[in-house]
Amino acid sequence: MPDARHCPACGALNDCALADPQRATQPCWCYAVSIDPAVLEALPAELRNSQCLCPACAQVEAQLQAAQAATKR
Repeated sequence: MPDARHCPACGALNDCALADPQRATQPCWCYAVSIDPAVLEALPAELRNSQCLCPACAQVEAQLQAAQAATKR
């Protein structure tokens, strides 16, 4: 059974708010970024839509940094 706290691509913690009971009512970081569909399609079919990718595998680290900088203004 997949562990919703880990990235299906690399196994690292994915920081998914929905998988963390203490933050499950908060939006996940992935709601604030745009993930290239090709990244998701590169996953094996059985791993798609099973758990969040980590920011590195989702290739969205730059987007997250920009969003964090914008909220600090």
